[in-house]
Amino acid sequence: MPQHDQLHRYLFENFAVRGELVTVSETLQQILENHDYPQPVKNVLAELLVATSLLTATLKFDGDITVQLQGDGPMNLAVINGNNNQQMRGVARVQGEIPENADLKTLVGNGYVVITITPSEGERYQGVVGLEGDTLAACLEDYFMRSEQLPTRLFIRTGDVDGKPAAGGMLLQVMPAQNAQQDDFDHLATLT
Repeated sequence: MPQHDQLHRYLFENFAVRGELVTVSETLQQILENHDYPQPVKNVLAELLVATSLLTATLKFDGDITVQLQGDGPMNLAVINGNNNQQMRGVARVQGEIPENADLKTLVGNGYVVITITPSEGERYQGVVGLEGDTLAACLEDYFMRSEQLPTRLFIRTGDVDGKPAAGGMLLQVMPAQNAQQDDFDHLATLT
């Protein structure tokens, strides 16, 4: 993880809920510096970077996670790969015109989110969920409910700071194998 990026892990006392808070602005700038992507594509890559960083922070083993969007829209592929040491890389493939105010569905079209978890040792796991939410965070929350059955909330923000791309986010998740109360999780998610 570059020097100015930050990752903080935390547990809520008296609740079986964990969280991660991340800023990845320096890594984002490195990923974008050699590409001339339209602003909506930069925003999606920033969101993917935040999401991937948050997901890799949950790894309990050496390995990596790849989060990718695939579809039939003008941005038919966007992918970020990161490992348990928070080393990230990413790219997008764009074909055709991108409207200045394009949202996720306009960019990707009919598509899906693919999450691939590759441990250094052992079996690779891949989960696929349709691009049904309005935001990447909503799609990933859906993924966690379908594949992991873990209530999860993602908060992702992107923008500019001092004229440079910036991104950060937070993950809240009921801890696996805990009998956490759904009301406690909902309360914490509302407070954020």
